[in-house]
Amino acid sequence: MSSISSLIPARFLTIIAHLVIVITIFWSRENNVKACLPLEFTQEQYDTEDRKLVVALSATLGLFAIELAGFFSGVSMFSSSQGLLSLAVHCSASVSLSFFVFEQWECWTYWVIFATCRLVRLHACFQ
Repeated sequence: MSSISSLIPARFLTIIAHLVIVITIFWSRENNVKACLPLEFTQEQYDTEDRKLVVALSATLGLFAIELAGFFSGVSMFSSSQGLLSLAVHCSASVSLSFFVFEQWECWTYWVIFATCRLVRLHACFQ
């Protein structure tokens, strides 16, 4: 089995793992939103932080749609450098977002994970 053909299933699995974690954060974002707020907060503060997290998660899902379209169309499927970078980025994002959920990190850390993982990957696609 060549290195490219072994990267394809690994890349697919890490993309799907990352996608599942993002969807899980959508479902359980209440605890992460509360971690962003002081102990005593108003409903308006909660709604503002919730909206910020929903925007971040929506941006992530939008970029997932672009990446999966490129992957399934074959544009980036057989590029070994793209596959290896995608594998590393999605794996690190999956681990980081798992900590984000379980440790209830503040919402701004999602943007840090987003910037380091998602935008690095997107930038590499256009080079």
